[in-house]
Amino acid sequence: MENTINEQTTGQVMTPEQFLEHYQGHRSLTRKVIEAFPENEFFNYSIGGMRPFAEMVKELLAIAVPGLTEIVTGNTSEFDENRDYGTTKTQFLAKWDQDTEEINRLWKKLNIERFQDVIKLFGEYEGTVLSNLQYFVDNEIHHRGQGYVYLRALDIEPPFFYDRS
Repeated sequence: MENTINEQTTGQVMTPEQFLEHYQGHRSLTRKVIEAFPENEFFNYSIGGMRPFAEMVKELLAIAVPGLTEIVTGNTSEFDENRDYGTTKTQFLAKWDQDTEEINRLWKKLNIERFQDVIKLFGEYEGTVLSNLQYFVDNEIHHRGQGYVYLRALDIEPPFFYDRS
């Protein structure tokens, strides 16, 4: 059987709004993982040389809003995962919530025509706008998986991986 491709099958797979909903669903789940950690372990617990989960969350925060801001404005900034987000889990969660709203605000300024533009995010990472946005999600899933390992090792039941509400 011959595989035929036409315009209807080569078009867009999801809308920007659907992508944002998918991304924010992952952010919601990551927030639940942050909440599940005891305060001390969030900042200090480590297995096998991996960073504490708070350090991974710093990376996620350093990518999301700064990266999307750069995509929307075109103003390149240096990647900095060592910003101070506070010394308590509550402060990290407040920053997470603030950034969730900022992502929604910035997303409204992102035009679908830009998704295939090639950019060099943080002056280093070359790819399309879409591939960079996909990286934001993939990287978050990766680090959240590490958080799940930590929670299991701490005898804490992590949130269901599919609960992105």
